[in-house]
Amino acid sequence: MLVGDSPPGEAQRALLGYNAETTIGYMSNQPRPNKPSGDTLLQHFGDIEKRLWSVADHLRANSNFASNEYFLPVMGLIFLRHAYSRFLRVKAEVEATLPSRGGVTRPLTKEDFSQRGSIFLKPEAQFDQLVAIPDGGDRAGAIIAAMESIEADYQSLDGALPKSEYQELSSDDLGQLLRTFNDPALEKADGDVFGRIYEYFLTQFADQKAHDGGEFFTPSSIVQTLVNVIEPDHGKIIDPACGSGGMFVQSAHFIERMKQSPNERVTFYGMEKNPTTIRLAKMNLAVHGLEGDIQKAISYYDDPHAAKGPFDFVMANPPFNVDEIDAEKIKDDPRLTFGLPGVNKGGKVSNGNYVWMSFFHSYLSDKGRAGFVMSSQASSAGGQEAKVREAMVKSGDVDVMIGIRGNFFYTRSVPCELWFFDKAKPSNRRDKVLMIDARHIYRKLTRKIFDFTPEQQQNIAAIIWLYRGQQDRYLALVASYLDNAFSAFPACDFAPLIEIMDQVAKALGDEELSILAGTLGADMVALAQAANSVKAQYWSGGVAENAAMKDAAAALHPVAEQAKALAKTIDHFFKLAGRVHDVEVADGTKPAEGKKRLNALDAQRHAVIEHLKAARYSLTQADWLQSRFPDAELCDVEGLVKLVDEAEIAANDWSLTPGRYVGVAPEEEDEDFDFEEALREIHIEIEGLNAEAVELAATIKKNFQELIV
Repeated sequence: MLVGDSPPGEAQRALLGYNAETTIGYMSNQPRPNKPSGDTLLQHFGDIEKRLWSVADHLRANSNFASNEYFLPVMGLIFLRHAYSRFLRVKAEVEATLPSRGGVTRPLTKEDFSQRGSIFLKPEAQFDQLVAIPDGGDRAGAIIAAMESIEADYQSLDGALPKSEYQELSSDDLGQLLRTFNDPALEKADGDVFGRIYEYFLTQFADQKAHDGGEFFTPSSIVQTLVNVIEPDHGKIIDPACGSGGMFVQSAHFIERMKQSPNERVTFYGMEKNPTTIRLAKMNLAVHGLEGDIQKAISYYDDPHAAKGPFDFVMANPPFNVDEIDAEKIKDDPRLTFGLPGVNKGGKVSNGNYVWMSFFHSYLSDKGRAGFVMSSQASSAGGQEAKVREAMVKSGDVDVMIGIRGNFFYTRSVPCELWFFDKAKPSNRRDKVLMIDARHIYRKLTRKIFDFTPEQQQNIAAIIWLYRGQQDRYLALVASYLDNAFSAFPACDFAPLIEIMDQVAKALGDEELSILAGTLGADMVALAQAANSVKAQYWSGGVAENAAMKDAAAALHPVAEQAKALAKTIDHFFKLAGRVHDVEVADGTKPAEGKKRLNALDAQRHAVIEHLKAARYSLTQADWLQSRFPDAELCDVEGLVKLVDEAEIAANDWSLTPGRYVGVAPEEEDEDFDFEEALREIHIEIEGLNAEAVELAATIKKNFQELIV
């Protein structure tokens, strides 16, 4: 279920001023930086990932590597590709600002790139140089030289990049990998693309039993939600289960949106048990121009950063439901401030979830905040775990709980919850916990993968702002939605569509089309006039009083309804023109020119409808917030949010499951339900299931043949 209307595409987001990396976090009247988000790319990343994997998996049959051995050299090339993309983007920015004397501009330096979240690449480490190596050239040697060049410039990467592994691969295989990773889509990719590909590859390796199935990457929208709540903008940040370092990357993006340098504002500390994953984390940090102290450790038993604490922020997505922790080894650990959870007959901690949570709490400074992902089982677990949870609640530091539906992770389809601690909670909130059930808020990226749109993340963050008494930030967000809507409706350029509709109607000589074209032209003019009139009367831009913004939104609704009806009629015109054209083709008239006109009509139709859809979507976001929080103050919303006190939590067995408190949301009628789109989704679902069935049948056949040989 989406928050309101369907979200706009990337072009429409640009039109409205949206950006996946700039609209989340601090909301203010400051202009947003113009930085590409890569949001659309990630929605359609599946095909790219599969293509990358098919080439990488080719190595299994054409090298001496086992599947778990070629993972790192493949990721090393993806690192070089991603680093080069960021290098080119930053290079253009730097060169535009460099002073020139006598026509001479100073050379680029490593510092120029570090200040902009990138790494400096010497010519021999630039990806295009590697791709250009001809057949017969020493590709392995060139790649190794590229890696050595980067390690020489960045001490934190010393020994982390793969090198000797490339000598085990043939020049032809390396050439194929380099050409595949030179995909233009990857060149344009931004955000934590490295982590996203890492997650996908890890899933494939896990399927082959090459990696621990419990090890997985945290999706960006989940990490961004953690970041939006705890706002890690200063001091020391620790992730005791850091994986590929995604928590650090998103924290850095948050600080960059404040126009600050992450390396000047924060210090990153990480722990990870898998040596290969540590190398990947170091690559991920480096490719974003970040530095961090990441130590190899089994966090249950080791605490290599103990002397660096306490920490201002803790972020983590630890392995869930671990049942092999040796209780004897940790029973006296000072990090278990709430006591040891249940121990089974074998002397093992029955479930490690509360070990992790106790550790996270213990790392925090007196004013520290923690945000982490946890199994949905943990919030209502019984026995000794319930006693630990009771102690946590009584500490007053449990701040917010957010329920997340399943299918947000590649490797796990189960739901989870986001937990938040805040040791600096004010006295009036010490005995309260904010419960948010976000299971009905999501965007469907693929048949199996869901996430949050940037606007959904903002709206969840807005609830937190109201909880913390930051009404100004809430109102600024609502104002930004209304600014977008009031600007977009009258800005729609209908003239090209009106012109091509007239041309199509005249060329086809159809009376119904001619009448409809005239009616549509008048309707478009009327819509533009209505939008301008409402804007002039109700909206001057910027943040206004809550009541005034509600009036403005209400006044814009009739325009939005006009736009909705207009879009449907435009679609009807296009379909009718197509049917008339088909008759023309059947009659033997020349179809080529008519098809060209229809294609031009389709392009203009799509542009106008997407523009109107984007404008309506922005208004819908304002509606979503205003309808739930009409007084711009936190209130209980059935099925979404409730502020509960310690007494109510105690009466519910100290459960911290949001759905247990917020109730069930009333059924909402989706006025924008698109039957054709629903059929398309069902078709995609069936195609996906059929493809999986074919793959499964082939696997069963292969396994059966191996058994009988």
